[in-house]
Amino acid sequence: MDSAAKDEMQPALPPGSSCPGPEWPEQERAERLARGAALKWASGIFYRPEQLARLGQYRSREVQRTCSLEARIKSVVQSYLEGVKTGVWQLARALEAVQGAREALGQARGLLGGMAEATQTLEPLRERVAQHKQLQALSQLLPRLQAVPAAVAHTQTLISAQRLLEAYVSLRELEQLREETWAPLGGLELPVFEGLGHLAEALGQAVEAAAGAAGQLAREDPALLVAAVRVAEVDAGHTTSLEQAPRDWRQRCLQALQEGLERIHFGTLLPGPGALEGWLEALRVALPAELATAEALVAPCCPPHYKVVQLWAHTLHSGLRHCLQQLLEGPELGAADAFTLLHWALHVYLGPEMMGSLECLELGPEADVSQLEPLLTAENIEHLEATFVAKVQASVAQWLQKALDGEVAEWSREQEPDTDTSGFYHSPMPAIVLQILEENIRVTSLVSESLQQRVHGMALSELGTFLRSFSDALIRFSRDHLRGEAMAPHYVPYLLATLNHQSALSSSVSVLQPNGEASGALAPVEAALDELQRRICRLVLEALLVELQPLFEALPSRRWLSSSELLDDVCERTARFCRDFWRVRNPALQLLLAEVERTVVLQYLRALMQGRLVCRGADERTQAAERLRHDAAQLQELFLGLGLEESVQCAPVLLALRELLNLRDPMLLGLEVAGLRQQFPDVSEDHVSALLDLRGDVSREQRLAALSSLQAGPQPSPPVGRRALFSLVPAPTPAPSSCLPSRPCA
Repeated sequence: MDSAAKDEMQPALPPGSSCPGPEWPEQERAERLARGAALKWASGIFYRPEQLARLGQYRSREVQRTCSLEARIKSVVQSYLEGVKTGVWQLARALEAVQGAREALGQARGLLGGMAEATQTLEPLRERVAQHKQLQALSQLLPRLQAVPAAVAHTQTLISAQRLLEAYVSLRELEQLREETWAPLGGLELPVFEGLGHLAEALGQAVEAAAGAAGQLAREDPALLVAAVRVAEVDAGHTTSLEQAPRDWRQRCLQALQEGLERIHFGTLLPGPGALEGWLEALRVALPAELATAEALVAPCCPPHYKVVQLWAHTLHSGLRHCLQQLLEGPELGAADAFTLLHWALHVYLGPEMMGSLECLELGPEADVSQLEPLLTAENIEHLEATFVAKVQASVAQWLQKALDGEVAEWSREQEPDTDTSGFYHSPMPAIVLQILEENIRVTSLVSESLQQRVHGMALSELGTFLRSFSDALIRFSRDHLRGEAMAPHYVPYLLATLNHQSALSSSVSVLQPNGEASGALAPVEAALDELQRRICRLVLEALLVELQPLFEALPSRRWLSSSELLDDVCERTARFCRDFWRVRNPALQLLLAEVERTVVLQYLRALMQGRLVCRGADERTQAAERLRHDAAQLQELFLGLGLEESVQCAPVLLALRELLNLRDPMLLGLEVAGLRQQFPDVSEDHVSALLDLRGDVSREQRLAALSSLQAGPQPSPPVGRRALFSLVPAPTPAPSSCLPSRPCA
């Protein structure tokens, strides 16, 4: 397409439609965009030559559209111009109205200025009129105003005479007169009424005083109490036009009732040490009586909404609670006072003896204080329980120490221990110890389970401490005696007596167990008692060893082979040592006899293992075996005579050793050693070797064969009920098998 054709395709602008130039940058930009869009449209429409035939149609259509747009634009512009014309006309009218209003306001301002000047000239006249009205009102009230001082004095007299209703009526008349003069005088109060405030306060104090003594007045002068309450109630419904704070005599009356009640019962000084029980006992009697008085005498004098019984109950409860809190904040209470307070607050106060009595229950739910805050908080109870336990623990420790000191002092007496009717050694100490502890545990059950558990734990702890102190005292007693520092004339009998004390404590310690308490709580005490029993037995055995060890130093020997004199001496001294054992109660007696018999046998075995004797032939071996049999029988007979059961004796071990010595063929020693090992699994090679040395006929090969039988087979279990023997017997160290000299040859 050539440039001439393109020029023909451009739409022709109608005359007058072009604008000389853009007045704004936006207009110029919009015109460029429009021309570009038109050019793009024309290029798209007339791109192909066959469409150029319809160029005239497109031109005429665009001309029509342009004319239509111009017509619409002219219509809009004309409408806009008409609106602008109307607005300009309305603005002109508004301007005229504003100018008129401004002129009118100026005139009004001038008139107001003139009226203000006129008002200032009338101000003195207005003041005169007000003064005239006040004088007129005063002239009318003058006779009554003149009587005010006399009425005030009369009212004061009525108050002093406790004629409260008449005094209140007179006071109200004076206050009403003051209100009548207050408005006409424009809120000005006359000097003649200045004493009414003091007069009203005096009447209020009289009402408070009567309410504070409500209990006494209800019995002696109920009319005065009724008058005071009526004055407070009437004044509560009174309103005044004066700008004064309300007197609120009703609240003051109720507060006076409470304060008077607290002053009567809790206004005195707090009870001192030892006086708490009497003070609480007085309250136990007084508080229910006070509630009964309130219901019978005070309540009829007061309106129902006062709820006198409930007011009395709550006031007494809160006053008592506050008083107890003050008591606990003071000096620490003693054990008796702490216990008394706990028992009284937790059981007596709400119990049938006091607030839970039939008289209080008949007063109805108003007298119920069980739903109020408790007298003692959880912290108070915890503090009192801790105080009680600490005080009681100190006292118990002191008493137990005194009992122990008294018992220890008797151990050095010249006389033997005291006995009971059956001949057993006896002392009141175990009964005293258990009684002290049991009474403290039992009495705490009257308070609470928690306190009982605390005291129970304390009692067991103190009993454990006492047992340790008792054991330490026994050790000191034994040490001083054995060293010769403080020889006791009856050393062994007093040790036997302490064994009876241990038995008495062990058999009766269950009385310290509260009902329902787990039995495991006594386990530490029972363990301490068992340890004490073992210690006493060891001390007795040490005393026995002091007498027997010199005798066993000569055993075995040639003299021992040929005569029973050595063992006769052992049995004689043992029997003499055990002559007072019958004064020990079972089962401690059986335990002590078993320990003595075991100790004698152990000393016998220890002497055999020392290698002091070697048999020279078969005759001496037979003689030694027979001596072992005889000694075993003699020991069994001795302890059977002392009362020891045969089943628990250790002397049969000598019969087992006799078989080892009595064996004719050394080649069969392995069988005997194996049998010995079955009966006594704690026997060692050193023990067997020492016994083979006693035989004197065992070669090295036979010894090794016999000792090897100890290692054959599994380790046997010890027989039931049999205690270890050989493990407590020290065996001599075997001599070295080499015969070389220990020093180099020259």
